[in-house]
Amino acid sequence: MKIVIIEDEPLMADALKEEIEQLNPEIKVVACLDTVETALSYFKTHDLPDLFFSDIQLPDGLSFEIFQQLKTTVPIIFCTAYDEYALEAFKVNGIDYLLKPF
Repeated sequence: MKIVIIEDEPLMADALKEEIEQLNPEIKVVACLDTVETALSYFKTHDLPDLFFSDIQLPDGLSFEIFQQLKTTVPIIFCTAYDEYALEAFKVNGIDYLLKPF
């Protein structure tokens, strides 16, 4: 399984990557992206993953912009400190909504 993490806090991204990869050696985090712009640029030349873990508030916008532009059906686990986006998250393939810290 290939996973992409979209998270602007490097320590959080690294911790999440480590936790995910320890669950199963067949799980691979193929990229950690930190902005809307970086993510959209990355997917111009890379395949979509099997699953996203994504923060919502990024330095240059909300991660919802990424998924709306990609028009993807890949499931997303949102990891955020804000509960106000929960309903919107499930409209863009969100399958879970984890509140930080976890």
